[in-house]
Amino acid sequence: MPKTELQQVFETLYQSYGPQQWWPAETPFEVMVGAILTQNTAWGNVERAIANLRRNGHLSPERIAALPHSRLARWLKPSGYFNIKARRLQNYCRWYLEQGGWERLNGMDTPELRRELLSVNGVGPETADDILLYAFERPVFVIDAYTRRIFSRLGLVPEGSGYEPLRARFEEALGNHPDPVWLFNEYHALVVRHAKQCCRRRPLCGDCCLAPRCPEGS
Repeated sequence: MPKTELQQVFETLYQSYGPQQWWPAETPFEVMVGAILTQNTAWGNVERAIANLRRNGHLSPERIAALPHSRLARWLKPSGYFNIKARRLQNYCRWYLEQGGWERLNGMDTPELRRELLSVNGVGPETADDILLYAFERPVFVIDAYTRRIFSRLGLVPEGSGYEPLRARFEEALGNHPDPVWLFNEYHALVVRHAKQCCRRRPLCGDCCLAPRCPEGS
């Protein structure tokens, strides 16, 4: 079977940058916390907020759920929008505990678990899919602003495409891989790496490994 263009792009990125080994976290629950805190901020800021939770012995759903809002917000301050994120993180932790925690949630099939995640206030499609892919290791492709930027410049996706059609397109094109969880994990991480390093808002086309196939780069 001939390789799809999306498969070819992955191979080019992988050859250029190597394995990214995402998500940087010690436990699946820490991945979930990071997915919520990374909204609208850089990852370094999230790491500082998580370090505050760990240093104070509160990196668990039970302890986060029971914290006074003001104290949690203070610890999350490095991640920005800390009052909103404190509320969202506590919403998530309370929902997580009410659902029976990891064991029960991990027993759900992927569509059901995704619907449940999206029912939590403050969890949108990208955050839900980050949690599904990196915490629960489900074959779900994460679409973010970097994905839209790179693949619209390559002419592979129309600008303004909706989240769900894009996700379905990537999963359909790549889902025949023998280990789609590994592939989706590495692919999303490589997209983020490439967008930050080369395919910026003002692209550095001279350094871009995808320039030969990119209408904008050529």
